[in-house]
Amino acid sequence: MVPERETTARERAASGATASSRARARLDQPRPPRRRLLPEWDPEAFGRLSERIARFLGTGRFIVWMTVVIILWVLWNVAAPSALRFDEYPFIFLTLALSLQASYAAPLILLAQNRQDDRDRVNLEQDRKQNERSIADTEYLTREIAALRIGLGEVATRDWIRSELQDLVRDLEERQDGRRSQQGALPADRSAGSDVHDR
Repeated sequence: MVPERETTARERAASGATASSRARARLDQPRPPRRRLLPEWDPEAFGRLSERIARFLGTGRFIVWMTVVIILWVLWNVAAPSALRFDEYPFIFLTLALSLQASYAAPLILLAQNRQDDRDRVNLEQDRKQNERSIADTEYLTREIAALRIGLGEVATRDWIRSELQDLVRDLEERQDGRRSQQGALPADRSAGSDVHDR
């Protein structure tokens, strides 16, 4: 009985190992792409193409070429021999072609406008962030300048030192003038005193 239990345990372990290895997916490798029924395209390339077409549809060159084609179409189908005409007078095929062109042009123009709106939104967001950074930088510089002004209020400037030195020079000159006038007055007083003693 013991050997039978060992074989069944081995079989279970072996079958479990193979089952677990099949179910596990490798995390270090990407999954293979699924097959799709619909064709795939690059939306960015399609958007660029639609913008080019919409840009061309909005030019005067397109209007001139479309006018020339319509005039030639009408003239051919009116003046050409009846065997060579491909669109008789009500010009139903021309109307159908213009309707088809308009039905494709409108969504392409809308797609180009949506892409331009997205670009404008991104540019506006970048401008807003740049303005916020500029405002923050301006506020920082304003605070720094205010701090420098407060600091400069306590520091002696060149003009202040010059005015103080000029005041000191004036005081010294006044003192020297006062001493000279006192020295000049003293000998005269002494001579007047000696005259009084002589009498």
